[in-house]
Amino acid sequence: MKVIDLTQTIANGMPVFPGTEAAKLETANTFEKDGFRETMLHITSHTGTHMDAPFHLFPHRTALDDMAPSRFVGKALVLDCRDVPEGGSIGMEYIERVRPLAEQAEFLLFLTGWSRYWGQETYFGAYPVIDMEVCQYLRDSGKKGAGFDTIGIDPVADMELPRHKMLLSARDMVILENLTNLEQVGKELFLLAALPLKYQNADGAPIRAVAISEE
Repeated sequence: MKVIDLTQTIANGMPVFPGTEAAKLETANTFEKDGFRETMLHITSHTGTHMDAPFHLFPHRTALDDMAPSRFVGKALVLDCRDVPEGGSIGMEYIERVRPLAEQAEFLLFLTGWSRYWGQETYFGAYPVIDMEVCQYLRDSGKKGAGFDTIGIDPVADMELPRHKMLLSARDMVILENLTNLEQVGKELFLLAALPLKYQNADGAPIRAVAISEE
C-alpha cells in the first residue's frame, strides 16, 4: 500500500487567506518545567489544508460535524491542469479527457501546480480556477467533494464567491483547499481520506488528507 500526504503543515508564518488572523503556535508546557510537552494552537477553522462545509456560507445548511465520516472518504481522481496559464480558467475539456474515470470518482482533485508557491506572495495571486460549467458538473454529478492546490476555488479578490455558492448551496458537498503533492498521485483512481477535525458547528476544519493506492 502506498500513502501520499496531500497536506500542508500548520506552522507559524504559514499562508492564510488575506484578512484572516495568522496561525499562532506556542509551547504551552515543556519537558523541563512540566515533564511533558503540549502546544497551544490558535488557528481559524479554514487554516492550511482544510475543508469547507455548506454551513460555511449558508446558515441553514449542513456543518461538518453533522456529516457521516463516510462523506470524507472515497474514490478520487486527480485532473492535471498544469497547462492552464496564470489567471486562466479550467473548463470541461479537462473532465472530458478522462470522462470514464471522472464518472467513477467521488472526489475530483484539480492539480494546477500552484502549491509550488506555498509560502510566497505569488500564492495569493492569479491562480487558475474552474469555470461555472465545471462547478455545475461537480454539483449535478453527485460528487462528494472537489479539491484544489490553491488557497480558494474563487479568485482571491472575488468576495461574491460564486463557485463556493454553487457547490455548497444545494448539496452536502465539501471543498478541499490548499492541497499539495497532487503531482505524486498519478492518473488512476485512488482512495482519498480527508478527515476534518470534529468540533461543534463546524463551518470548516483543517484536515489530514492522504491518497491511498496499491503499490
